[in-house]
Amino acid sequence: MSQSVILTVAGSDRPGLTRAIADAVYAAGGNWLESHLSRLGGKYVGSVLVDLPEARLGELRAAAQAIDAVGLKVDIIAASAAAERSGQPLAIEIIGQDRPGIVREVTTVLAGLDVNIEDFATTIEGSAWSGAPLFRGKAQLLVPAGVSTDQVRDALERISGEIMVDLYVQDQATPAAG
Repeated sequence: MSQSVILTVAGSDRPGLTRAIADAVYAAGGNWLESHLSRLGGKYVGSVLVDLPEARLGELRAAAQAIDAVGLKVDIIAASAAAERSGQPLAIEIIGQDRPGIVREVTTVLAGLDVNIEDFATTIEGSAWSGAPLFRGKAQLLVPAGVSTDQVRDALERISGEIMVDLYVQDQATPAAG
């Protein structure tokens, strides 16, 4: 019988860390399903979803401890069974001069509408015009039944002037169930 686990990783960035994780997964008979790995704040951080035989979880734990010994903290947590998702997918992009509170304001609006954030990525980059820090965020959302994508769009547009950002909203294809 197999089980899914999530490896969370964090440590000083250097070449070979992704390979060390891949080696550990492979050595335990695991299958690397999904991952989000990146350099953030000068550190290597991320998560990996792995499926492996239940009987080999101990091997994966031992391999993770070996990775810990070279300066990469690895934690293993059980993944939950994939719940059936329902709702209307929606993508948003946020662009504006960076300032504290942008993420808080946007997520407050989304939470108030019971919208689930499925994926969220942000960066700060220099503006092409002024060189001032420019906030850029992209999110994949799941809008619940009873809330229209127009309601989400309108709510976000109402705060865009207050937080001085441009918001782009795009309906997405309906996700497959399960």
